[in-house]
Amino acid sequence: MDKTTLMATIKEVVQPYTKNPEALATLNEDTDFIRDLKINSANLVDVVLDVEEKFNIVIDNDSMEKMINVRAAMEVVENKLAAS
Repeated sequence: MDKTTLMATIKEVVQPYTKNPEALATLNEDTDFIRDLKINSANLVDVVLDVEEKFNIVIDNDSMEKMINVRAAMEVVENKLAAS
C-alpha cells in the first residue's frame, strides 16, 4: 500500500473522532491526533480499534502508545502489514 492511500485511509478512520475539521482538511504526516485534531484519549482507543479492523491487523499496547501522530500510525500499520 502506498503512503498516499495509507494516509487517506487513516484520515477516513479519524474523521468521526476529530474535533478540528480545519486540521483534518490539512492532515499530513506531522498531524498530532490529540493536539491538532483534538481527539480525546478515550477516542484514540476507538481510532486504534478502527485501524485494526480496517487493515485486518492487531496492534499491541507498545505500538498503540506510539500512535500519537499520523506518521507514527502509518509506521505501525506498515510494520504490521509487512509482518503478516
